[in-house]
Amino acid sequence: MDSLQDKVIIVTGASSGIGLASARQFGSEGARVVMAARSLDKLEALAPSVAPPDRVLCVKCDVTLENDCRALIEAAVARFGRIDILVNNAGISMRAMFKDLDLQVIHRLMDVNFWGTVNCTKFALPYLLETKGSVVGVISIAGYSALPARTGYSASKYAIRGFLDTIRIEHLKDGLNVLVFAPGYTASNVRNAALTADGSAQGETPLDEGSLMSAEECAKRLSRALRRRRSQVTLTLLGRATVLLHRLCPRLLDRLTYSYIAREAGSPFK
Repeated sequence: MDSLQDKVIIVTGASSGIGLASARQFGSEGARVVMAARSLDKLEALAPSVAPPDRVLCVKCDVTLENDCRALIEAAVARFGRIDILVNNAGISMRAMFKDLDLQVIHRLMDVNFWGTVNCTKFALPYLLETKGSVVGVISIAGYSALPARTGYSASKYAIRGFLDTIRIEHLKDGLNVLVFAPGYTASNVRNAALTADGSAQGETPLDEGSLMSAEECAKRLSRALRRRRSQVTLTLLGRATVLLHRLCPRLLDRLTYSYIAREAGSPFK
């Protein structure tokens, strides 16, 4: 695929971070963009930065709700007549030791991250098969190698990867492209909004956000992967090294990961 021009692309979690940056990137390349998130007012305020009014649609959608996801897909088809790409980006994070964790936090992570991907993919799939389009799951390096104090987050990202890898095989001869897209640490508000042990928002990030890959650069990499119809993409040197070490030296990586997280500001190991 040489271009995203006139492709109809749905982006969930499009009101901030990688989702918003991706919507803007797709819009800049001439795509027709469907922006989905829980806050319609915020989406509508951001829409002019994505594409002209006739090429952008904002839909209020809580991806944990099947009916919302069905309505999102129906609204996209009603407006633009087709769906070429679904980017399952909506997600939340957490930071707490499992022994201290209210189990509702993990339920919430799975509902948004995993079930949100399942819900949207289920209703979009018939249209994606018609167009021989692409379904994307934005996961994380934590979907290949576990991060301590992020049990629910890692579990949900592993689950998304397993789900989408299976969908890829099921439709191997149908022309459907399935992309598992794994950014490394990316500058966004996901860590500020990460849930703590009792389910409240963390409120601040333990990382130097300015030193991380920007959401805009991540979006450019996603666009390129879609145009090349890639099946797997892992970003950043650290991310690729982590995936390789997990395969070759898992016990060594366990120790390195522990040491890395222990040095975070306010680390739960301290």
